[in-house]
Amino acid sequence: MSGTPSTLAQPCRHQEEIRKSRFLALAAPVDSPEQALAFVREAGDPTATHNCWAYRIGQDYRFNDDGEPGGTAGRPILQAIEGQQMDRVVVLVTRWYGGIKLGAGGLVRAYGGTAAECLRRAGRVPIVAMARLELRCDFADLALLKARLKDLQAEVEHETFGADGVELQLCLPDSRVDEAQLRVSDISRGRSTAKRL
Repeated sequence: MSGTPSTLAQPCRHQEEIRKSRFLALAAPVDSPEQALAFVREAGDPTATHNCWAYRIGQDYRFNDDGEPGGTAGRPILQAIEGQQMDRVVVLVTRWYGGIKLGAGGLVRAYGGTAAECLRRAGRVPIVAMARLELRCDFADLALLKARLKDLQAEVEHETFGADGVELQLCLPDSRVDEAQLRVSDISRGRSTAKRL
């Protein structure tokens, strides 16, 4: 995927009727394959004709046609996710058959189109690569360090006080690591260094 991938800000849904069949797309942000499969189990309708789905989490992806002809449901849903440059997303498209056969091309358009429209209408948040830093500083530098690192979107994950100073573990956007390391060195006048974990 090129460009900056995004994920969903919150779960979303979109419904369409295509030649008397009803298609309902439900999409949600997920962090693991287990979470994606749990969403599919919980959101799927056992009374529906088909519950087809796909997810992408980094390089991990999976899809399922749930009884539709091979390649006509799950793969088009996955292609909708990828086409919208989404990651950490699961999409379930449930179909209630309306009596008119759509054919392979019609199924691809119906499943892929319903999934794509659901994702198009959804609120998104960019996925930011994060990094962890570890450092030890003097008590006298702690308040200023924390304040100046917060400007770089660094969050303190762990703080351990010892007899001769404080150990910090920070989480911050990967793009700000070099700047944070320089700032730690400047504020402490070279006494402290931030190491990437």
